[in-house]
Amino acid sequence: MYRYYLRQVVVGDGRRPARTPLVQAQEEAGVPAGRWMGRGLAALGLAAGDVVTEAQLRNLFGEGRHPHADQIEADQLAAGKKPAAARRAGALGRRVKVTGFDLTFRPQPTLTLLWALGDEETRRTIEAAHERAIAAVLAWIEDEAAIIRIGAQGVYKVRPVHGLAAARFRHYEARSGMPLLHDHLLLSAKALRPDGKWGSVHSEVLYEHVVAASALYNELVMAEACEALGLASEPRTVTAGRRPVMDVAGVPHELIRWTARRSDQIAACRAELEHEYVTAVDDDGEPRFLPVVSERACAELNRMAAKMTRPPKQKARPLAQLRAWWKASAILTSGVAADVIDALLEHARVAAAAIRARVTAVVDVALAAVDVAATVFVMNSGGRFHHRHLLAEARRHLALVLRGRRREPGLDEQIVDAALATYCVDISEPKTLRGLLPAYRLYTARWSLADLTSDRRHPTSTAPDRQPPADPSAPAGPRPPDLGPGEWEIPRVPLQYERAVLAGAAVREKLYSTVTTRGRAYDVARHQQAAMPEQLLAPEPVDLEPVDPEHDDQEPETGRREAIDMTALRALRESRTDVEALDLTAERLRRLQDAFADASRSRADRYAERDDADGSHRQDDQQAHHPQDPAPSRGREAGH
Repeated sequence: MYRYYLRQVVVGDGRRPARTPLVQAQEEAGVPAGRWMGRGLAALGLAAGDVVTEAQLRNLFGEGRHPHADQIEADQLAAGKKPAAARRAGALGRRVKVTGFDLTFRPQPTLTLLWALGDEETRRTIEAAHERAIAAVLAWIEDEAAIIRIGAQGVYKVRPVHGLAAARFRHYEARSGMPLLHDHLLLSAKALRPDGKWGSVHSEVLYEHVVAASALYNELVMAEACEALGLASEPRTVTAGRRPVMDVAGVPHELIRWTARRSDQIAACRAELEHEYVTAVDDDGEPRFLPVVSERACAELNRMAAKMTRPPKQKARPLAQLRAWWKASAILTSGVAADVIDALLEHARVAAAAIRARVTAVVDVALAAVDVAATVFVMNSGGRFHHRHLLAEARRHLALVLRGRRREPGLDEQIVDAALATYCVDISEPKTLRGLLPAYRLYTARWSLADLTSDRRHPTSTAPDRQPPADPSAPAGPRPPDLGPGEWEIPRVPLQYERAVLAGAAVREKLYSTVTTRGRAYDVARHQQAAMPEQLLAPEPVDLEPVDPEHDDQEPETGRREAIDMTALRALRESRTDVEALDLTAERLRRLQDAFADASRSRADRYAERDDADGSHRQDDQQAHHPQDPAPSRGREAGH
């Protein structure tokens, strides 16, 4: 496998000519040389920022040996050592099959567009933000995700003493030739144990933390770039019913479509595969599969379509040549005016000023814990999850609410701690030593899964004439005999994220209506506004009267002012901005309130009942939504 990296990845995914030195091949391809990074370099005699040589790659990633193994062996032989002893001196512990991992980091599409079409200063600023985010994620992996197993059958887990070593290689374009700034981080599996011996990073644990690491990178690179350039981010729904992504506000969506050639090809191929899937029959003429495309089947068909439409790699080209070609292509084929492309950064800054003038970045730890717990609870099978699932969702939530602002370090962990303490129940029944570790405690929420998913016919925020998704439990109707491929809509199971958003909205609405503490109401409307695109905000601030703590048992006033400008929302439905995942209309909230009216009085699931018998975790509805005690970085008063 390392030969693949030596021949292609290290030279910008091009094809390295045979017998061409690495430095010469990288210069001809127009890509920078690889650089070492990580806290574990000192133990290998390397320094951060050093150029990665071909011999070092071959030794460390090809054979799992010391990067300077050749020199070490030569010195040992010169000292009179036998060849076998000299080779052992250059080894890093025992030989292993897995010598490293390839982690790929790439900014959001709109950041890549600003990098590709902006001036040189903008390009360097985004690259610097990209590098800082990678360094922060690598540091988090070294502290939280890197585990070395020692002892019989690896029953003991220890952290690397000095950290990890990684080689970073930068690429500029995708296979389609479109701009795609991304770095390959080859992470060495070898690390130093506390006893001074060399061990190998446990790959399974590292893979389990990939999603949390990805969420951290997406949050950090956007915040770093926005703070440096004066920008702001906004949610953009790529696929209806799925989680929105955070992109730079003010970048025309036509430019995103201009770079999405591969997406169009994959979508067309997936549509054909879906038709084959629902119409496939066996030898007896019976359907081979259910005539409904489930979420799992859709993901598998999408993977197949991506592989089938994958173009061959092109020869790498210098960045200056690529940037000139990208700008000319965008002006000619994207449909965006040339003056807009030339002043893309200024347009984004105008949009950022409008967002930051109207949207206050509010991180209420208690309310953020509601959203995080509800989303993770619904999206994980059976409502069971680990700490890392909450951490990844907390980072996504912060990226959504802060709109490109930097956050205080550790705020994501505060949200997770609040969710675990208030809305989660520990249901761990560890049978191994691994299950005893805090990171592998198993949790569920203090709600019943049936309560949050009982009504699967909630209205969606697509066009008004669109029918809600069919109930997956109901039998799917056969394909109309008089309609051909593409003339009838293939039924799909409602996606989990849409149900998760509804669950979080129901709990927040309950908090808004009933819960007050220490003389203040939960500011759900303000919290909700922070998670909305600026086009949805009411033109005037919402008037929220504080609740008298002596009369907090009174029914809330009816007819309170809407937190969402419904006229703008209806107009926005017809525009290019898709906000399906964040569309919480008054009608939807009324239906949710009816559906969950008895949720606070219902008993928890069987795990919560067990805790109720112990009397250790059970709380009534008022206590379950009690906010965190005032403290630094806690609650809405902290003003994050």
